[in-house]
Amino acid sequence: MYTDLSLYINGEFLSGNNRKSQPVINPSTLETLGNLPHASQADLDLALQSAQTAFESWRHSSPIERSDILRKVAQLCRDNATKIGRNITLDQGKPLAEAVGEVKSCSDHADWHAEECRRIYGRVIPARHPAVRQIVVREPIGVCAAFTPWNFPFNQAIRKICAAIGAGCTIIIKGPEDSPSAVMAIAHMFHEAGLPKGVLNIVWGVPSEISDYLIRSPIVRKVSFTGSVPVGKQLAALAGAHMKPITMELGGHSPVLVFPDVDVKRVAKQLAFFKVRNAGQVCISPTRFYIHDDIYADFRDEFVNILANINVGDGLDPETDMGPLAHERRVGTMDQFVQDALKHGGKVALGGSKLDKKGYFYSPTVITDLSDDSMLMTEEPFGPIAPLTRFNNTTDVLRRANSLPFGLASYVFTNNLQTAHTVSNELQVGMVNINHFGVALPETPFGGVKDSGIGSEGGSETFDGYLVTKFITQR
Repeated sequence: MYTDLSLYINGEFLSGNNRKSQPVINPSTLETLGNLPHASQADLDLALQSAQTAFESWRHSSPIERSDILRKVAQLCRDNATKIGRNITLDQGKPLAEAVGEVKSCSDHADWHAEECRRIYGRVIPARHPAVRQIVVREPIGVCAAFTPWNFPFNQAIRKICAAIGAGCTIIIKGPEDSPSAVMAIAHMFHEAGLPKGVLNIVWGVPSEISDYLIRSPIVRKVSFTGSVPVGKQLAALAGAHMKPITMELGGHSPVLVFPDVDVKRVAKQLAFFKVRNAGQVCISPTRFYIHDDIYADFRDEFVNILANINVGDGLDPETDMGPLAHERRVGTMDQFVQDALKHGGKVALGGSKLDKKGYFYSPTVITDLSDDSMLMTEEPFGPIAPLTRFNNTTDVLRRANSLPFGLASYVFTNNLQTAHTVSNELQVGMVNINHFGVALPETPFGGVKDSGIGSEGGSETFDGYLVTKFITQR
Protein backbone atom coordinates (compact mmCIF):
# COMPACT_ATOMS: atom_id res chain seq x y z
CA MET A 1 0.00 0.00 0.00
CA TYR A 2 1.19 3.50 -0.87
CA THR A 3 1.90 5.99 1.91
CA ASP A 4 -0.52 8.45 3.51
CA LEU A 5 0.02 12.00 2.25
CA SER A 6 -0.15 15.08 4.45
CA LEU A 7 1.51 18.27 5.58
CA TYR A 8 3.79 18.11 8.63
CA ILE A 9 3.67 21.30 10.69
CA ASN A 10 4.61 21.88 14.32
CA GLY A 11 4.93 18.16 14.95
CA GLU A 12 1.52 17.25 13.51
CA PHE A 13 0.47 15.49 10.30
CA LEU A 14 -2.27 17.57 8.68
CA SER A 15 -4.63 16.82 5.79
CA GLY A 16 -8.27 17.34 4.85
CA ASN A 17 -10.02 20.51 6.05
CA ASN A 18 -11.06 21.33 2.48
CA ARG A 19 -7.47 21.95 1.42
CA LYS A 20 -6.74 21.90 -2.29
CA SER A 21 -5.01 18.73 -3.44
CA GLN A 22 -3.42 17.14 -6.48
CA PRO A 23 -3.20 13.52 -7.62
CA VAL A 24 0.08 11.62 -7.39
CA ILE A 25 0.55 9.44 -10.50
CA ASN A 26 2.54 6.23 -10.98
CA PRO A 27 4.63 6.98 -14.13
CA SER A 28 4.77 3.28 -15.04
CA THR A 29 1.05 2.47 -14.86
CA LEU A 30 -0.51 5.97 -14.93
CA GLU A 31 -2.63 4.97 -11.93
CA THR A 32 -3.46 7.49 -9.21
CA LEU A 33 -1.63 6.60 -6.01
CA GLY A 34 -3.17 9.22 -3.74
CA ASN A 35 -4.00 12.88 -3.32
CA LEU A 36 -1.49 15.34 -1.92
CA PRO A 37 -2.87 18.25 0.14
CA HIS A 38 -1.65 21.76 -0.64
CA ALA A 39 -0.75 24.17 2.12
CA SER A 40 -3.00 27.18 2.54
CA GLN A 41 -1.60 30.58 3.46
CA ALA A 42 -2.67 29.85 7.05
CA ASP A 43 -0.67 26.61 6.90
CA LEU A 44 2.41 28.47 5.66
CA ASP A 45 2.05 31.07 8.40
CA LEU A 46 1.75 28.29 10.98
CA ALA A 47 4.86 26.59 9.59
CA LEU A 48 6.81 29.84 9.69
CA GLN A 49 5.78 30.67 13.22
CA SER A 50 6.38 27.11 14.42
CA ALA A 51 9.87 27.12 12.92
CA GLN A 52 10.66 30.49 14.48
CA THR A 53 9.40 29.45 17.92
CA ALA A 54 11.29 26.16 17.75
CA PHE A 55 14.50 27.94 16.68
CA GLU A 56 14.61 29.96 19.90
CA SER A 57 15.24 26.77 21.86
CA TRP A 58 16.77 24.48 19.21
CA ARG A 59 19.59 26.95 18.51
CA HIS A 60 20.78 26.37 22.10
CA SER A 61 20.43 22.59 21.96
CA SER A 62 23.48 20.47 22.61
CA PRO A 63 25.29 19.12 19.56
CA ILE A 64 25.11 15.78 21.33
CA GLU A 65 21.29 15.95 21.32
CA ARG A 66 21.26 16.82 17.62
CA SER A 67 23.71 14.03 16.92
CA ASP A 68 21.63 11.46 18.78
CA ILE A 69 18.50 12.31 16.79
CA LEU A 70 20.38 12.12 13.49
CA ARG A 71 21.80 8.74 14.46
CA LYS A 72 18.32 7.45 15.24
CA VAL A 73 17.16 8.63 11.83
CA ALA A 74 20.12 6.88 10.18
CA GLN A 75 19.08 3.59 11.76
CA LEU A 76 15.44 4.13 10.79
CA CYS A 77 16.61 4.65 7.21
CA ARG A 78 18.28 1.26 7.26
CA ASP A 79 15.36 -0.46 8.96
CA ASN A 80 12.74 0.92 6.56
CA ALA A 81 14.71 1.14 3.31
CA THR A 82 12.72 -1.49 1.42
CA LYS A 83 9.32 -0.01 2.30
CA ILE A 84 10.42 3.56 1.55
CA GLY A 85 12.16 2.47 -1.64
CA ARG A 86 9.04 0.71 -2.91
CA ASN A 87 7.03 3.91 -2.52
CA ILE A 88 9.71 5.89 -4.35
CA THR A 89 9.49 3.41 -7.23
CA LEU A 90 5.71 3.81 -7.27
CA ASP A 91 5.67 7.62 -7.51
CA GLN A 92 9.04 8.38 -9.14
CA GLY A 93 9.54 5.33 -11.35
CA LYS A 94 13.18 4.30 -10.80
CA PRO A 95 13.96 0.57 -10.42
CA LEU A 96 13.41 -0.76 -6.91
CA ALA A 97 17.09 -1.59 -6.39
CA GLU A 98 18.03 2.02 -7.19
CA ALA A 99 15.32 3.38 -4.90
CA VAL A 100 16.29 1.17 -1.97
CA GLY A 101 19.94 2.02 -2.58
CA GLU A 102 19.10 5.72 -2.45
CA VAL A 103 17.52 5.32 0.98
CA LYS A 104 20.32 3.16 2.37
CA SER A 105 22.98 5.58 1.17
CA CYS A 106 21.16 8.37 2.98
CA SER A 107 21.63 6.58 6.28
CA ASP A 108 25.30 7.38 5.77
CA HIS A 109 24.42 11.04 5.20
CA ALA A 110 22.51 11.14 8.49
CA ASP A 111 25.40 9.43 10.30
CA TRP A 112 27.94 11.82 8.74
CA HIS A 113 26.01 14.89 9.86
CA ALA A 114 25.55 13.32 13.29
CA GLU A 115 29.33 13.17 13.65
CA GLU A 116 30.18 16.48 12.01
CA CYS A 117 27.65 18.53 14.01
CA ARG A 118 29.71 17.73 17.11
CA ARG A 119 32.65 19.50 15.47
CA ILE A 120 31.36 22.94 14.61
CA TYR A 121 34.32 24.79 16.02
CA GLY A 122 35.23 28.44 16.49
CA ARG A 123 38.71 29.78 17.15
CA VAL A 124 40.75 32.10 19.36
CA ILE A 125 42.67 34.89 17.62
CA PRO A 126 45.79 36.10 19.46
CA ALA A 127 45.21 39.69 20.52
CA ARG A 128 47.56 42.66 20.26
CA HIS A 129 47.04 43.53 23.92
CA PRO A 130 47.25 41.12 26.89
CA ALA A 131 43.97 42.40 28.35
CA VAL A 132 42.00 41.64 25.17
CA ARG A 133 40.37 38.35 24.28
CA GLN A 134 39.34 37.71 20.65
CA ILE A 135 37.20 34.74 19.69
CA VAL A 136 35.22 33.62 16.64
CA VAL A 137 32.07 31.57 17.11
CA ARG A 138 29.79 29.98 14.53
CA GLU A 139 26.08 30.17 15.20
CA PRO A 140 23.00 28.73 13.44
CA ILE A 141 21.62 31.17 10.90
CA GLY A 142 17.94 30.69 11.76
CA VAL A 143 14.85 29.41 9.97
CA CYS A 144 15.69 27.84 6.60
CA ALA A 145 13.49 27.27 3.55
CA ALA A 146 14.45 24.38 1.28
CA PHE A 147 13.09 23.23 -2.07
CA THR A 148 13.97 19.77 -3.39
CA PRO A 149 13.47 17.91 -6.71
CA TRP A 150 11.73 14.74 -7.81
CA ASN A 151 14.64 12.81 -9.33
CA PHE A 152 16.25 11.83 -6.00
CA PRO A 153 13.43 12.75 -3.64
CA PHE A 154 14.89 11.11 -0.54
CA ASN A 155 18.54 12.00 -1.03
CA GLN A 156 18.09 15.66 -1.91
CA ALA A 157 15.73 16.34 0.98
CA ILE A 158 17.56 14.55 3.76
CA ARG A 159 20.89 16.21 2.94
CA LYS A 160 19.39 19.66 3.46
CA ILE A 161 17.39 18.61 6.51
CA CYS A 162 20.36 16.96 8.24
CA ALA A 163 22.60 19.96 7.57
CA ALA A 164 20.06 22.47 8.89
CA ILE A 165 19.10 20.45 11.97
CA GLY A 166 22.69 19.50 12.73
CA ALA A 167 23.72 23.15 12.61
CA GLY A 168 21.01 24.11 15.08
CA CYS A 169 18.62 25.62 12.54
CA THR A 170 14.97 24.87 11.93
CA ILE A 171 13.66 24.18 8.45
CA ILE A 172 10.59 24.33 6.26
CA ILE A 173 10.91 22.08 3.24
CA LYS A 174 8.81 21.91 0.12
CA GLY A 175 9.51 18.60 -1.51
CA PRO A 176 8.49 17.39 -4.98
CA GLU A 177 4.72 17.13 -5.42
CA ASP A 178 5.15 14.49 -8.15
CA SER A 179 7.04 12.09 -5.87
CA PRO A 180 6.22 13.04 -2.28
CA SER A 181 6.48 9.70 -0.47
CA ALA A 182 10.20 10.07 0.29
CA VAL A 183 9.80 13.38 2.10
CA MET A 184 6.79 12.01 3.97
CA ALA A 185 8.96 9.11 5.12
CA ILE A 186 11.62 11.54 6.34
CA ALA A 187 9.02 13.44 8.36
CA HIS A 188 7.82 10.22 10.01
CA MET A 189 11.37 9.15 10.86
CA PHE A 190 12.34 12.44 12.50
CA HIS A 191 9.02 12.42 14.34
CA GLU A 192 9.74 8.91 15.62
CA ALA A 193 13.31 9.90 16.53
CA GLY A 194 11.98 12.54 18.92
CA LEU A 195 12.76 15.75 17.03
CA PRO A 196 11.09 18.65 18.89
CA LYS A 197 7.99 20.02 17.20
CA GLY A 198 8.53 22.86 14.79
CA VAL A 199 12.16 22.05 14.00
CA LEU A 200 11.11 20.31 10.78
CA ASN A 201 8.04 21.33 8.76
CA ILE A 202 6.83 19.89 5.44
CA VAL A 203 4.56 21.80 3.06
CA TRP A 204 3.24 21.15 -0.46
CA GLY A 205 1.61 23.31 -3.12
CA VAL A 206 2.20 25.26 -6.31
CA PRO A 207 6.02 25.57 -6.31
CA SER A 208 6.22 29.20 -7.45
CA GLU A 209 3.62 30.32 -4.92
CA ILE A 210 5.17 28.45 -1.98
CA SER A 211 8.72 29.59 -2.74
CA ASP A 212 7.68 33.21 -3.21
CA TYR A 213 5.76 33.30 0.08
CA LEU A 214 8.45 31.61 2.14
CA ILE A 215 11.43 33.49 0.72
CA ARG A 216 9.75 36.86 1.16
CA SER A 217 8.94 36.12 4.80
CA PRO A 218 11.25 37.96 7.23
CA ILE A 219 11.26 34.80 9.36
CA VAL A 220 13.22 32.83 6.75
CA ARG A 221 16.94 33.59 6.93
CA LYS A 222 18.45 31.08 4.49
CA VAL A 223 17.33 29.45 1.21
CA SER A 224 18.47 26.15 -0.26
CA PHE A 225 17.35 24.87 -3.66
CA THR A 226 18.16 21.93 -5.90
CA GLY A 227 16.69 22.02 -9.39
CA SER A 228 16.92 23.68 -12.78
CA VAL A 229 19.10 26.66 -13.62
CA PRO A 230 16.23 28.99 -14.67
CA VAL A 231 14.23 28.37 -11.48
CA GLY A 232 17.39 28.60 -9.38
CA LYS A 233 18.19 32.01 -10.82
CA GLN A 234 14.68 33.24 -10.05
CA LEU A 235 14.87 32.07 -6.44
CA ALA A 236 18.40 33.44 -6.05
CA ALA A 237 17.26 36.83 -7.30
CA LEU A 238 14.35 36.84 -4.86
CA ALA A 239 16.58 35.78 -1.97
CA GLY A 240 19.16 38.39 -2.97
CA ALA A 241 16.55 41.13 -2.89
CA HIS A 242 16.11 40.31 0.80
CA MET A 243 19.83 39.69 1.47
CA LYS A 244 19.29 36.03 2.31
CA PRO A 245 22.17 33.55 1.87
CA ILE A 246 21.59 30.75 -0.63
CA THR A 247 22.83 27.29 -1.47
CA MET A 248 22.04 26.41 -5.08
CA GLU A 249 22.68 23.01 -6.61
CA LEU A 250 21.53 23.53 -10.19
CA GLY A 251 21.64 21.70 -13.49
CA GLY A 252 24.67 20.48 -15.33
CA HIS A 253 25.68 19.20 -18.74
CA SER A 254 28.49 16.84 -17.79
CA PRO A 255 31.25 16.40 -20.36
CA VAL A 256 32.81 12.95 -20.76
CA LEU A 257 36.34 12.79 -22.16
CA VAL A 258 37.49 9.32 -23.27
CA PHE A 259 41.14 9.12 -24.32
CA PRO A 260 42.62 6.41 -26.57
CA ASP A 261 44.70 4.64 -23.88
CA VAL A 262 41.72 3.04 -22.07
CA ASP A 263 40.05 -0.36 -22.13
CA VAL A 264 37.28 0.61 -24.54
CA LYS A 265 34.84 -2.18 -23.69
CA ARG A 266 35.14 -1.64 -19.95
CA VAL A 267 34.69 2.13 -20.18
CA ALA A 268 31.78 1.86 -22.63
CA LYS A 269 30.00 -0.56 -20.28
CA GLN A 270 30.57 1.67 -17.25
CA LEU A 271 29.26 4.76 -19.03
CA ALA A 272 26.28 2.99 -20.59
CA PHE A 273 24.93 1.77 -17.28
CA PHE A 274 25.66 5.05 -15.54
CA LYS A 275 23.90 6.93 -18.34
CA VAL A 276 20.59 5.08 -17.84
CA ARG A 277 20.67 5.34 -14.05
CA ASN A 278 17.32 6.85 -13.07
CA ALA A 279 16.54 7.00 -16.81
CA GLY A 280 19.20 9.68 -17.21
CA GLN A 281 17.28 12.02 -14.90
CA VAL A 282 20.39 12.87 -12.89
CA CYS A 283 22.06 16.28 -12.65
CA ILE A 284 25.48 14.62 -12.81
CA SER A 285 24.56 12.18 -15.56
CA PRO A 286 27.17 11.98 -18.36
CA THR A 287 25.61 14.02 -21.15
CA ARG A 288 28.23 15.24 -23.66
CA PHE A 289 30.46 12.43 -24.88
CA TYR A 290 33.80 13.37 -26.45
CA ILE A 291 35.49 10.21 -27.74
CA HIS A 292 39.00 10.22 -29.23
CA ASP A 293 39.12 9.52 -32.97
CA ASP A 294 41.36 6.47 -32.53
CA ILE A 295 38.74 4.58 -30.51
CA TYR A 296 35.52 6.28 -31.60
CA ALA A 297 34.13 3.49 -33.79
CA ASP A 298 34.90 0.75 -31.27
CA PHE A 299 33.44 2.77 -28.40
CA ARG A 300 30.30 3.64 -30.38
CA ASP A 301 29.61 0.03 -31.33
CA GLU A 302 30.13 -1.29 -27.81
CA PHE A 303 28.14 1.53 -26.20
CA VAL A 304 25.19 1.04 -28.56
CA ASN A 305 25.25 -2.73 -28.11
CA ILE A 306 25.05 -2.46 -24.33
CA LEU A 307 22.23 0.09 -24.36
CA ALA A 308 20.31 -1.98 -26.93
CA ASN A 309 20.08 -4.74 -24.34
CA ILE A 310 18.86 -2.55 -21.48
CA ASN A 311 15.54 -3.82 -20.14
CA VAL A 312 13.12 -0.89 -19.82
CA GLY A 313 10.03 -1.48 -17.69
CA ASP A 314 8.19 -1.10 -14.42
CA GLY A 315 10.60 -0.40 -11.58
CA LEU A 316 9.00 -3.09 -9.41
CA ASP A 317 9.96 -5.77 -11.94
CA PRO A 318 13.31 -7.24 -10.78
CA GLU A 319 14.36 -7.66 -14.43
CA THR A 320 14.11 -3.92 -15.09
CA ASP A 321 17.33 -1.99 -15.74
CA MET A 322 15.67 1.37 -16.46
CA GLY A 323 12.29 2.68 -15.42
CA PRO A 324 10.05 5.33 -16.99
CA LEU A 325 10.58 9.04 -17.21
CA ALA A 326 8.96 10.80 -14.28
CA HIS A 327 6.46 12.91 -16.25
CA GLU A 328 4.68 12.94 -19.56
CA ARG A 329 6.29 16.31 -20.33
CA ARG A 330 9.73 14.67 -20.16
CA VAL A 331 8.73 12.37 -23.04
CA GLY A 332 7.90 15.33 -25.25
CA THR A 333 11.17 17.00 -24.31
CA MET A 334 13.15 13.92 -25.39
CA ASP A 335 11.46 14.04 -28.79
CA GLN A 336 12.42 17.71 -29.14
CA PHE A 337 16.08 16.87 -28.49
CA VAL A 338 16.04 14.10 -31.09
CA GLN A 339 14.33 16.18 -33.78
CA ASP A 340 16.74 19.08 -33.23
CA ALA A 341 19.71 16.71 -33.41
CA LEU A 342 18.52 15.43 -36.79
CA LYS A 343 18.30 19.02 -38.06
CA HIS A 344 21.92 19.51 -36.97
CA GLY A 345 23.25 16.53 -38.89
CA GLY A 346 22.89 13.97 -36.13
CA LYS A 347 22.16 10.32 -36.82
CA VAL A 348 20.10 8.07 -34.56
CA ALA A 349 22.26 5.03 -33.80
CA LEU A 350 19.78 3.65 -31.28
CA GLY A 351 16.28 4.43 -30.00
CA GLY A 352 14.99 7.93 -30.56
CA SER A 353 11.35 7.46 -29.62
CA LYS A 354 8.86 6.66 -26.87
CA LEU A 355 8.35 2.95 -26.29
CA ASP A 356 5.01 1.52 -27.38
CA LYS A 357 3.73 0.66 -23.93
CA LYS A 358 1.64 2.22 -21.19
CA GLY A 359 3.55 4.69 -19.06
CA TYR A 360 6.22 7.31 -19.73
CA PHE A 361 8.80 4.94 -21.17
CA TYR A 362 11.46 6.25 -23.55
CA SER A 363 14.03 4.11 -25.31
CA PRO A 364 17.73 4.50 -24.48
CA THR A 365 18.96 6.69 -27.31
CA VAL A 366 22.34 7.30 -28.93
CA ILE A 367 22.91 10.16 -31.41
CA THR A 368 26.10 10.44 -33.44
CA ASP A 369 27.68 13.01 -35.76
CA LEU A 370 25.78 16.04 -34.49
CA SER A 371 27.26 19.51 -34.26
CA ASP A 372 28.29 21.31 -31.07
CA ASP A 373 25.62 23.98 -31.58
CA SER A 374 22.76 21.48 -31.44
CA MET A 375 20.25 21.55 -28.60
CA LEU A 376 21.52 18.23 -27.27
CA MET A 377 25.08 19.56 -26.97
CA THR A 378 24.10 22.88 -25.39
CA GLU A 379 21.12 22.07 -23.12
CA GLU A 380 20.85 19.42 -20.42
CA PRO A 381 18.66 16.57 -21.75
CA PHE A 382 17.85 15.09 -18.33
CA GLY A 383 16.89 11.83 -19.93
CA PRO A 384 18.31 8.64 -21.53
CA ILE A 385 19.88 10.32 -24.56
CA ALA A 386 23.64 10.21 -25.21
CA PRO A 387 25.30 12.26 -27.97
CA LEU A 388 28.64 10.84 -29.16
CA THR A 389 31.15 13.21 -30.78
CA ARG A 390 34.80 12.94 -31.77
CA PHE A 391 37.99 14.74 -30.76
CA ASN A 392 41.71 14.36 -31.51
CA ASN A 393 43.30 17.25 -29.63
CA THR A 394 43.31 17.74 -25.84
CA THR A 395 43.39 21.53 -25.96
CA ASP A 396 40.47 21.62 -28.37
CA VAL A 397 38.32 19.16 -26.42
CA LEU A 398 38.88 21.14 -23.23
CA ARG A 399 37.75 24.28 -25.03
CA ARG A 400 34.59 22.46 -26.14
CA ALA A 401 33.97 20.95 -22.72
CA ASN A 402 34.30 24.38 -21.04
CA SER A 403 32.30 26.28 -23.65
CA LEU A 404 28.93 26.11 -21.84
CA PRO A 405 27.80 28.11 -18.80
CA PHE A 406 27.33 24.89 -16.81
CA GLY A 407 29.97 23.50 -14.47
CA LEU A 408 28.72 20.69 -12.22
CA ALA A 409 30.37 17.30 -12.86
CA SER A 410 32.74 15.87 -15.47
CA TYR A 411 34.20 12.46 -16.32
CA VAL A 412 37.64 11.65 -17.65
CA PHE A 413 38.88 8.23 -18.73
CA THR A 414 42.61 7.87 -19.31
CA ASN A 415 45.51 5.78 -18.05
CA ASN A 416 48.00 8.59 -18.65
CA LEU A 417 48.86 10.44 -15.43
CA GLN A 418 49.92 13.60 -17.23
CA THR A 419 46.65 13.72 -19.18
CA ALA A 420 44.63 13.15 -16.01
CA HIS A 421 46.54 15.91 -14.22
CA THR A 422 46.18 18.42 -17.04
CA VAL A 423 42.51 17.77 -17.73
CA SER A 424 41.46 17.78 -14.06
CA ASN A 425 43.17 21.17 -13.64
CA GLU A 426 41.61 22.72 -16.74
CA LEU A 427 38.00 21.52 -16.56
CA GLN A 428 35.75 24.32 -15.26
CA VAL A 429 33.51 22.23 -13.03
CA GLY A 430 32.86 21.62 -9.36
CA MET A 431 33.62 17.88 -9.53
CA VAL A 432 35.99 15.82 -11.68
CA ASN A 433 35.73 12.01 -11.82
CA ILE A 434 38.76 10.23 -13.25
CA ASN A 435 38.26 6.58 -14.31
CA HIS A 436 35.23 6.05 -12.06
CA PHE A 437 32.08 7.65 -10.64
CA GLY A 438 32.98 8.89 -7.19
CA VAL A 439 30.84 11.88 -6.22
CA ALA A 440 27.86 12.43 -3.87
CA LEU A 441 29.37 10.65 -0.88
CA PRO A 442 28.50 12.20 2.50
CA GLU A 443 32.13 12.94 3.32
CA THR A 444 32.81 14.75 0.01
CA PRO A 445 31.56 18.19 -1.12
CA PHE A 446 28.91 18.23 -3.82
CA GLY A 447 28.38 21.40 -5.85
CA GLY A 448 29.07 23.24 -9.06
CA VAL A 449 30.48 26.45 -10.50
CA LYS A 450 29.19 28.98 -13.03
CA ASP A 451 25.47 28.45 -13.72
CA SER A 452 25.53 25.10 -11.93
CA GLY A 453 25.28 26.56 -8.48
CA ILE A 454 26.58 28.27 -5.38
CA GLY A 455 27.94 26.45 -2.34
CA SER A 456 28.40 22.78 -1.52
CA GLU A 457 26.54 20.07 0.31
CA GLY A 458 28.39 17.29 2.10
CA GLY A 459 31.98 17.09 3.22
CA SER A 460 33.47 19.41 5.81
CA GLU A 461 31.70 22.23 3.94
CA THR A 462 28.27 20.78 4.72
CA PHE A 463 27.31 23.27 7.46
CA ASP A 464 28.81 26.40 5.89
CA GLY A 465 25.52 27.62 4.46
CA TYR A 466 23.66 27.13 7.74
CA LEU A 467 26.01 29.03 10.04
CA VAL A 468 26.95 32.65 10.56
CA THR A 469 30.33 33.81 11.81
CA LYS A 470 30.42 36.07 14.86
CA PHE A 471 33.54 37.82 16.12
CA ILE A 472 33.67 38.67 19.83
CA THR A 473 36.32 40.91 21.30
CA GLN A 474 36.48 41.68 25.01
CA ARG A 475 38.79 43.81 27.12
